[in-house]
Amino acid sequence: MVTTYAVARVARGNRLSPARVGAVINRNVGALRSGPAYWLVLASGFFEPVLYLLSIGVGVGALVGDLTLNDGEVLPYANFVAPAMLAVSAMSGALAETTFNFFFKFKYVKTYDAMLATPLRPMEIAAGELTWAMIRGSLYTGAFLIVMVALGLTTPGWALLAFPATWLVGLAFGAVGMAVSTFIRGWQDFDLISTGQFALFLFSGTFSPVQDYPLPVEILIAITPLYHAVELIRGITTGMFSWSMLGNVAYLLAMLAVGLYVASRRLTSVLCR
Repeated sequence: MVTTYAVARVARGNRLSPARVGAVINRNVGALRSGPAYWLVLASGFFEPVLYLLSIGVGVGALVGDLTLNDGEVLPYANFVAPAMLAVSAMSGALAETTFNFFFKFKYVKTYDAMLATPLRPMEIAAGELTWAMIRGSLYTGAFLIVMVALGLTTPGWALLAFPATWLVGLAFGAVGMAVSTFIRGWQDFDLISTGQFALFLFSGTFSPVQDYPLPVEILIAITPLYHAVELIRGITTGMFSWSMLGNVAYLLAMLAVGLYVASRRLTSVLCR
């Protein structure tokens, strides 16, 4: 490992090299050629939120009718749920790549040890994996937005504006997921991640306005990450913009910065020793 650390330090400068980050992404693109199994996994990540949208947003929405939000705006229930499912899709796509897949390469097949034997640096590995996670998440969100437009749940213009917002959501959750994965001891620990992810899915203003909860619960929800993703994307897809969306963006940017920093430092401390 001393040799690995020495080789990693040879990389010139402190800035990320787009070419080296691209090499990490290209390695993941190569995995797509491994067979149909990976494509089936990709497809499953798209259908889950779509099924929730059709069953709860459209099906249950026919019974719920319209929702009156805290600011007095009236919104059909399906239009309320759809942006939340879009945010969940961006989160799930990013986390799937930066938790299970990242941990397997990090802990078992030692992919990153081999990468560090090249001029690649830990930060470039982290940036490459995070970019790939965003690309995977974008496949989900892009297809989901097409479904939303087809069902009349948003307009093509708002959908185009929401697409870059889903990149930010994917990057933020991907960075945090990658950082957390560097601390995981074994596969059993993923039960904690799955439980936390499911709790966020249920209690982030996805199926009902957070104002319907008691005040302590509402405050707790307001400091969770998926809530900010849902609020940002819901504001864009419905055209109901507010100044609070700047706070949502700042929250997600902070997640991205902290997650990427911790992930790169952990890769350096664990692999370069």
